[in-house]
Amino acid sequence: MATERALLAEFDTPAAIEHAVDALRQQGYVRMEAYTPHPMPELEEKLGLARSWAPRVMLAGGLIGAAFAFLLQYWLNGVSYPLNVGARPLFSAPAFIPITFETTVLFASLFGFAFWLIISRLPTLDDPIFRVEGFRSASIDRFWLAIALSDPSFDAARSVELLRNVGALRTVFMPEEPS
Repeated sequence: MATERALLAEFDTPAAIEHAVDALRQQGYVRMEAYTPHPMPELEEKLGLARSWAPRVMLAGGLIGAAFAFLLQYWLNGVSYPLNVGARPLFSAPAFIPITFETTVLFASLFGFAFWLIISRLPTLDDPIFRVEGFRSASIDRFWLAIALSDPSFDAARSVELLRNVGALRTVFMPEEPS
């Protein structure tokens, strides 16, 4: 929703933005996003955000890495270049554990990093929300709530009035993309 046109409201406390989300939910608003200086799991729950796919993506990456490392070692030691030293077996799973573990961690972290870049839409060098005066305070001490203009319950005058009634310090419409 960050690149979508929205009505932004600034709040000074976590309790104020939570109260605003509750009030807006009761009025039927569904397309909202919060920008806060620190994680707020209770606010995520109130906004109805879905659970992240990151753990599943990293698990898949780890499993792929483990399978890759194990099969690569098996192929290199037992098939491609078998070297029988002291009647030791060509396929020795305990000997493969360290490399398999390290590759599992490597692939899981690489998959997680790539997933993070994709869902964060990075690198984003310019976003219309950054042109809102005072929005940079969202990373310091202010709490911002964005309501998408495409929300089914959105009405400009009613939404602004509702936000002011629930404690918004100010409201501003996010600027459009430059042409």
